[in-house]
Amino acid sequence: MNELEELRRRIDEIDPQIVALYEERMDVCKKVGMYKLRNRIPVLDSGREIELLKGKADLVKEQEMKPYVIALFEQIMAQSRMIQTKLINAWSPAKEKAYHEYKEALGTGRWFPESDRIIYQGQPGAYGEEATIQYFGEECDRTPARSFEGVFIAIREGLGGYGVLPIENSSTGSINAVYDLLGKYGCYIVGETTVHVEHCLASVPGASLGSITDVYSHEQGFLQCREFLSDFPQWNHNVELNTAASAKMVARLNDPGKAAIASRRAAKIYGLDILAEGINTNNHNYTRFVVVAEKPCATEKADKISVVFTVPHTEGSLHRILSVFAANGLNLLKLESRPIPGKSWEYNFFADFTGNLHSEGMDAVVHQLIDETLSFRILGNYEKS
Repeated sequence: MNELEELRRRIDEIDPQIVALYEERMDVCKKVGMYKLRNRIPVLDSGREIELLKGKADLVKEQEMKPYVIALFEQIMAQSRMIQTKLINAWSPAKEKAYHEYKEALGTGRWFPESDRIIYQGQPGAYGEEATIQYFGEECDRTPARSFEGVFIAIREGLGGYGVLPIENSSTGSINAVYDLLGKYGCYIVGETTVHVEHCLASVPGASLGSITDVYSHEQGFLQCREFLSDFPQWNHNVELNTAASAKMVARLNDPGKAAIASRRAAKIYGLDILAEGINTNNHNYTRFVVVAEKPCATEKADKISVVFTVPHTEGSLHRILSVFAANGLNLLKLESRPIPGKSWEYNFFADFTGNLHSEGMDAVVHQLIDETLSFRILGNYEKS
């Protein structure tokens, strides 16, 4: 037997001892949970957890191993809390409501809206229309809305079954207004698609870079092309509702001093010449669009979950929530905070992670996330693009 085989043999001898001790520890945790249930004691005692982690770290002889031991016990404690929470299951009305909504989301896997019409924000030629075609096909019944909120209003009033909205750009980050509106109108994400954004500077035939005095675009267009625009500090920037509306306006003005930052498709639709192409600062410029609907639709193919939650104002509250993902082997794809409208210094946390709500063990994960948060809502379970 060589050295490697001998070392592996030792690991094989140690692992069953670890498993046995883990089972013994969790059995004690269940008894602790029953005691807490009988005596109406909350599951979480953050002060005790902090002291325990410090104590475990003090037991480690090798200094470099301390962070690994702390990480190990953070996961063990997260699993302990999950077991105790399932035993106690004593929630506030808000937590009961969150769990009821989660269960409701599970029961609508085959839901379809009454209308097949898709509402997108923008004009014909906008990137929103491109995303709509990419997801639903060229022949889909689609109608533009003037604003992000207009998409949600149209869905609420039954004018369309689905909405298509940008939610994140690889260069400029999240589009916060859409996150806020998801909460305001109680809609769900049922799909997503990613569009490669390549901005052009377009104007009427006969215009040139030297003739331009005013540029029109959506605020994201200006942000994504700031390096190109820095070479022309004399140009006036005029913010419009979207890039396609900017192209349409420039065509209507028919003035060689006016130009739009828009897509090649928008320039073609409105009869504009392209003066410069690929002007976005980042050539790898992508916008993620979400498909939203009035009700959730968690199918068997769904592999991405989006949630929004708030956390208690206590030390380590966010860290404990993150430990739930780590303890259950879930890949956290995104975590972002947004101020809660009307509440100073309070935040919603938006998270995307891998998984399917129908999969084994996910109920326990959601159960624990609800228990660890002040408020919790499933935004959608869908196929990632």
